[in-house]
Formats: sequence, C-alpha cells, structure tokens
Amino acid sequence: MDLREAALRFLKPCPPPRPFSGIKVADARLQTARQVKDFKSTRTLRILTYNVHSCVGLDGKISPERIARVIARHEPDIVALQELDMRRPRTGEVDQPHTIAQYLEMIYHFHPAIQIEEEQYGDAILSRYPMRLIRSEQLPDFPQKPHLEPRGALWVAIDLDEKTRVQVLNTHLGLRRGECLKQAQALTGPEWLSHPDCQGPVILCGDLNALPGSAVCRCFSRKLRDAQTECENHRPKATWFSRLPIGRIDHIFVSPELEVTRVEVSDTDLDKAASDHLPLVVDVRIK
Repeated sequence: MDLREAALRFLKPCPPPRPFSGIKVADARLQTARQVKDFKSTRTLRILTYNVHSCVGLDGKISPERIARVIARHEPDIVALQELDMRRPRTGEVDQPHTIAQYLEMIYHFHPAIQIEEEQYGDAILSRYPMRLIRSEQLPDFPQKPHLEPRGALWVAIDLDEKTRVQVLNTHLGLRRGECLKQAQALTGPEWLSHPDCQGPVILCGDLNALPGSAVCRCFSRKLRDAQTECENHRPKATWFSRLPIGRIDHIFVSPELEVTRVEVSDTDLDKAASDHLPLVVDVRIK
C-alpha cells in the first residue's frame, strides 16, 4: 500500500491542527545546536531535503535511527524532512522528529499536516543554528477531491550570526496536478514567499510531487532558482524511486543571494534501503 493511501486510510482528514509553538529540542537545556561551525569564516551552508517515508525502509524495517545515519553522513546545517510520524501505532508510537533530532543534536520545528488525537504526520525543519518559527499552516485543499491527504508547510528564520538570517520553508505538496499547483501558488503568495518578512536569503525545500518544467516548478522559478540546475558540472538527478530513480520530485530552490557550489543526490546502499526517496544535498555560499 502506498504511504499516502495508508495515511488517508488510517488517519482521516481533520480540521487544521494547532500549529506547533516553541522550539522543540533534543535536549531541553539546549537553546542552540551543538557543534555549530564557524559560519563567519566560510559563509557556506549545507542543506539536505529528504522524504523519509515515515522511517519505513524498502526492506520493511522501521528505523528513525537509520534515517538519522543517512543524514549524519552529510553533516548538514539545515535539514528539511517530509513524511514523519509522531506517536502513531503503525510505527511504534515513536516521536520520529524528536528521535532524529536527538541523534543529530539539532533543534527542530514540526508541522502536523494530519492530526488525530495524539497521532500526527507531517514535516519538520532541523537546524544547527538558532531558529524561530514564522509560520506553520495547512495549505489549500482541492474541493473537487475532498478526501485527498491534507498538506502543510512551515517557515522558519535561522540566524547564522548576528548579521545574517536565512528564511527556510519546507513543504510536501499534493499528488494531483491541480491540487499541487494551487498549493504552490499559495506558497508564492503574500502569506509565504511574497510576505514582507521573507526577505534576503531564502531557501525552499520539499517533496513537490512535480517534475522540472511542470507548472508547479515554473511557479516557484518565478521567485527562486532550482539548485540542481545552478551548479556547474552537475547533471540534475532523480530522487524517487530510491532503488531505481525515475522522478526528480524532491527539490531545493534558492534565492539569488545564494550561490550553489555543490549538489549531491546520495545513492548509497544505505540510502536506497532507508526510504523510497533519496536525499538531496546542496551546498550554498551567501554572497
């Protein structure tokens, strides 16, 4: 059964959940993440986006720790994760965002796109730098198909030093073309990417369920640049299906203030087993 079908079967759509408030950390005593590199000397960031399939691997094994190992190999500064379970019986009632953040020693924000009592399913942003939640909300649904999986997004502001702040958005868009485009248009609108506070360096990450050249990607390209096409000597690579990648549906888009210096779609044996998507890793330098 496809995970998206499973989400709808076991978790029926509900009214928009309460946005998560406050920074959630692996250790409550932490106010900033450990082992922060010296941003001032490098002006560089490493971003990773990854649809983790509820931490269920293609071998059927449920392992947030394995997902964390995949991420840790790349030593990212900012991580955008999609399809996380929190306190769901089908994945052992584990708080997956917390478990992964604890392993990586990063702080995080989580947005539940679906919430039924204690069970939640959604997306998260993790950071090694201090961050503040700006917005965490549901995206527009598709009235023509009322039983589609609810979708959401979250936006954080991350302080790299006393003078440099980057805006980071993470989302997981719908499967149907009209639904997906409607959600992309909302994200490029006045409440998100066109908001007055969404200034300076901006990074949009996520599983957009859209291929390059699609109306969805063209919508985002009016404001941002597709990182996989911005790096010299890099041929864009597909991120889904992990065992035999055929679709470039996971994306990182960046604003002109960011120079893309390196791109990797990681495809080790561990990557291919841990999820049905491959992680996309992008290095940027702030101009």
